[in-house]
Amino acid sequence: MTYLLIGGTGKTGRRVDDRLTARGLPVRVGSRSGRPPFDWTADPDTWVPLFEGVTAAYVTYYPDLAFPGAARSLRAFAERATAAGVRRLVLLSGRGEEEAAVSELGVRQVAAEWTVVRATWFAQDFDEHFLLPPVLAGEIALPTDVPEPFVDLEDVADVVVAALTEPGHHGQVYELTGPRLVTFAEAAAEISAASGRPVRFTRVTPEECTARMVAGGVPAEEAEALTDLFARVLDGRNAHVTDDVKRVTGHPARDFRDYVRAAAATGVWDPR
Repeated sequence: MTYLLIGGTGKTGRRVDDRLTARGLPVRVGSRSGRPPFDWTADPDTWVPLFEGVTAAYVTYYPDLAFPGAARSLRAFAERATAAGVRRLVLLSGRGEEEAAVSELGVRQVAAEWTVVRATWFAQDFDEHFLLPPVLAGEIALPTDVPEPFVDLEDVADVVVAALTEPGHHGQVYELTGPRLVTFAEAAAEISAASGRPVRFTRVTPEECTARMVAGGVPAEEAEALTDLFARVLDGRNAHVTDDVKRVTGHPARDFRDYVRAAAATGVWDPR
């Protein structure tokens, strides 16, 4: 049994890879730099060699399932993977995103066994993704400050590994959250206290939010889409927690404060 990880070098993929490898399980990473390479924009027929000997796959779509073209690509992937003998597909999705729910259908309608893992915003966005440059600049500027139950990527990886390797997850849609709601202003304050770096939150227009992300190195198309997601998804619809992390893994979801302390200890936000 070989496990295929599409996006296996990404934030969740590499954590899943570490867990499977630690168990001595064979892993194949699907990425643009992999052998054979994988690219969502490529001809779907070029993906077929990746499926040889694979019985379960973890699928992440870049940049987001809500983006144009994602639903078509996901269905093509599910069809070719299933035809090649991949029985179980575990898909990472976004919580509260209508377009992502449409994209999920390509997996749910085709795969012999499927699990959808809908995650809220990642805690690690503050040290591994688009919110790191704002933290280092001392100002998190977004168009909203609705509370969000940030989920830790370690918990996401634990749930994904369980869905990949254990029975009983077919047909399940898990919504993963942290154990409490945190506003971005509160997140900034906690990061500031733990890191010793002054960090504040400022509410800005969507246009300014996009411009700041682009200035911080986020590709323009991705920055525009992220701003759109902020405007639509961070409207209070996700301002509640679930116990799905504990239900799947047996351990409680990691608190945002514990994430902040661990990240600060790495020096990623070190003001020096």
